[in-house]
Amino acid sequence: ASKMYWRVGMPVPMVIRGPAGGGTKGGPFHSTSPEAWFFHTPGIKVVMPSTAYDAKGLLKAAIRDNNPVLYLEHKLLYRLPELREQLPEEDYIVPIGKAIVRRDGEDMTMLTYGAMVHQCLKAAQMLEEEDDLEVEVLDLRSLAPLDHEAIVESVKHTNKVLIVHEDTLTGGVGAELAAILA
Repeated sequence: ASKMYWRVGMPVPMVIRGPAGGGTKGGPFHSTSPEAWFFHTPGIKVVMPSTAYDAKGLLKAAIRDNNPVLYLEHKLLYRLPELREQLPEEDYIVPIGKAIVRRDGEDMTMLTYGAMVHQCLKAAQMLEEEDDLEVEVLDLRSLAPLDHEAIVESVKHTNKVLIVHEDTLTGGVGAELAAILA
């Protein structure tokens, strides 16, 4: 599907929705982060929401996209009570390829996505309370395409970065983020 547009010159609107992430006590078969497998595939967009608002908006954007979109949901987010929120009834989308700052900061940037956004927000709060550090949390939301401009702008603003993700040690999303910033 990722190469069909170039092969036949027709769009291939397709959404593949699937679970991702560990921490659910599911053992090795149900604790995987497959985003890196697809992240490196030309022609496939990859999104991973961290909030209910983004989940709805990214799913609608994926459905309306003329390209294959892999829509990954972190399993931990299914049951977090703090994520319950009233969603707008009116139609909206969250643009694919646009990151969002979840917390402003001056001392360091945390680059993250999916369930790790909530871990980073908790850590940033602790760092502020205990060490008087202001940490910016940038939620990537979309892994392919990445929002290079937002990533570079945030890190230039704070001049320090911590990349937080659940992925394999090598060849993952974190390695790509580090390469962008190198």
